[in-house]
Amino acid sequence: MEPFAISPQLTLGPVELHVADLERSLAFYHGLLGLAVGERPGDHRAVVLAAGETPLLVLHELPGARRKPPRTTGLYHLALLLPTRRELARTLARLAEARYPLTGASDHLVSEALYLDDPDGNGLELYADRPREQWTRVGHEVRMAVDPLDLDGLLGELDDTPWSGLAPGTVVGHVHLHVADLAATRAFYGDVLGFALMQRFPGALFMAAGGYHHHLGLNTWAGVGAPPPPPDAAGLRRFTVQLPDSAALEAVARRVREAGPHPIALPEGLLLHDPSQNALLLTAASGNGGVSTAN
Repeated sequence: MEPFAISPQLTLGPVELHVADLERSLAFYHGLLGLAVGERPGDHRAVVLAAGETPLLVLHELPGARRKPPRTTGLYHLALLLPTRRELARTLARLAEARYPLTGASDHLVSEALYLDDPDGNGLELYADRPREQWTRVGHEVRMAVDPLDLDGLLGELDDTPWSGLAPGTVVGHVHLHVADLAATRAFYGDVLGFALMQRFPGALFMAAGGYHHHLGLNTWAGVGAPPPPPDAAGLRRFTVQLPDSAALEAVARRVREAGPHPIALPEGLLLHDPSQNALLLTAASGNGGVSTAN
């Protein structure tokens, strides 16, 4: 196929998750993190937003869902990008006050990040970017690392502003997936969809549009050849890649059709599955942002 770059103006979100107990999940995302609860189309779904803005998550209740088995593909974590370092500090203080356990805290050079799990074991990263002019580039790649986070330095950003939830302007920054095969995954997201390779770690690729450090993390840490999770597992239902307009969407759709995968046309966009059967929805900004009102 001819070289192709996906639109640099793309955005991500919402990310749709299967959860075992909707009210328990809302106690986490709304009660702990302070995200707003928007539309509830039916008794078993809820849209979650930052300060009443663009949808970040759609939670689909799958009663009795079990945790995703560890050696399967699917969600590694979804990442919410906070607008400032101070907001990340306020979030850290909130989690400490609530005594909610972190699973990690890292300095990635391009960003600073906190890691935790939701009640179903879905991984969540909360992070703030450093300014782009501070990123180190080597050729077309961006230098990243997994260094210890300076928690004391981060907390030094705190002021007297009371906690009122994750800040307006919080967005889905990236999605990190377990995949079965890196070569096939790079061919799909890179050669077909047009994401650029920004960095590689052992067993992992980081890909993006528009020179960002990564919109997609893709790893085989659950095992090369790992199968998809069972249908009764909590975890990723699908994530959304929103293009700026219908022309940009059609350009990607054309690539997909030429490559062979057959997208499923839905009212909200085109549904695809990557080689590891992770689902993604391609939408245009003029649509409804990928929020499904169907079961």
